[in-house]
Amino acid sequence: MSLSVSKLESFPALTWDEIAPQVSMPIRSALERVLETQDGACLTEAERYALANCDGPNRDDADLLALLVAADMLRRDLVGNIVTYVVNRNINFTNICFVGCKFCAFSRGPRQADSYFHSLEDMARKSKEAWELGATEVCIQGGLPHGLPPFYYRDILRAVKNAVPDMHIHAFSPMEIVYGVELTGMTLRDYLMMLRDNGLDTLPGTAAEVLDDEVRHVLSRNKVSVAQWQEVIRTAHQCGIPSTSTLMYGHMETPGHWVRQLSLFRQIQTETGGFTEFVPLGFVHQNTLLFQQGLARTGPTLAEHLKIHALARILLAGSIPNIQVSWVKLNRKLSQLCLQAGANDYGGTLMEENISREAGADAGQYTSPEDFQSLILEIGRIPAERNTKYSRIKIKLPVEEERASAPVEAHVGAGALTCPAERSSAIAAVYDNSVSALEHPEAPDFA
Repeated sequence: MSLSVSKLESFPALTWDEIAPQVSMPIRSALERVLETQDGACLTEAERYALANCDGPNRDDADLLALLVAADMLRRDLVGNIVTYVVNRNINFTNICFVGCKFCAFSRGPRQADSYFHSLEDMARKSKEAWELGATEVCIQGGLPHGLPPFYYRDILRAVKNAVPDMHIHAFSPMEIVYGVELTGMTLRDYLMMLRDNGLDTLPGTAAEVLDDEVRHVLSRNKVSVAQWQEVIRTAHQCGIPSTSTLMYGHMETPGHWVRQLSLFRQIQTETGGFTEFVPLGFVHQNTLLFQQGLARTGPTLAEHLKIHALARILLAGSIPNIQVSWVKLNRKLSQLCLQAGANDYGGTLMEENISREAGADAGQYTSPEDFQSLILEIGRIPAERNTKYSRIKIKLPVEEERASAPVEAHVGAGALTCPAERSSAIAAVYDNSVSALEHPEAPDFA
């Protein structure tokens, strides 16, 4: 099967009633059961793999389209029509790294002319600048340089919190956590609790790539193992530090790897409740050694981009509610299509993204809140600025534009605003100078 680009790009116009009669019975049955139960746990292992391979050889053209349509329906039922984003600054504090990941074009040796290492003062200044520009989060990660002071990650947290006490710090991949444990000689639990007590709020679930040790050996033989990644994430959650979950797709992995990783995330979420979202990360191939050595394909196809977001919505239903598009790895149109294939979050504004850009991505280093709002409104959805944990959102929609718009269903609070009159009345009551603030209570702590 090979759907044309035009057919794939037109899928948002399809309805389930239109596509369902054309779908193979096993795929239709699996999707209808998830739509009815709103829980991906109802699927058998065979059904999960069948959905992941719904665009394979000898499959009906309609199967992939049905997956995309069903995922968007499920998204609407589970999280409504609000699309969220967070105003943040990305700070890669150094590009010096000894790990040698073949999919990375960001790292440099310490003697290369364009290598850099930001001081603690730089980190504090960048965080303060971000706060003054409206950011509520700084995302801090970096390369792993030899000779890093043992408590440097702790010192970064202190520097940022001293400069901006209320800034949310989303920092340090499991790889960096393992490195910090090695440098300090502390236990993993004690190290994470020390970071938490010094200002670490949430952890990026990066360094996951594909959680299969055979694949990881090719991608980066020096990276944390699957067991190490899981141990860091589980322990962080147990210490009250939530995290994201991620998967890098479009290189040498198979749809089977997607299923196993999403299933693992469901398992961890059942145990800890600590994942805030799932973020599919498309492989940007252009400047990477992995591609140049012939070990990877030329990044994801359009079908793969759409399928992973849709599959995540279906398989993670009832477990991880938020599916994020990594706009920096996608172009404007593709990010919107992925939002119509089950996703509900645009991620962060970033302000200075470097890692994807170095690998060859051309989506830019910054997307302003206003740009996010325009992108979201263009697809008939409701933009909202959120905090990192999704526990507080602020609807961002001009009153006049909302009153003039076509009917759009939005789940707000306990109910849905479904017609222009209802929306106008509700918005007039809560908007102040064209912006409404919808405050959700803080999410409860998890075990």
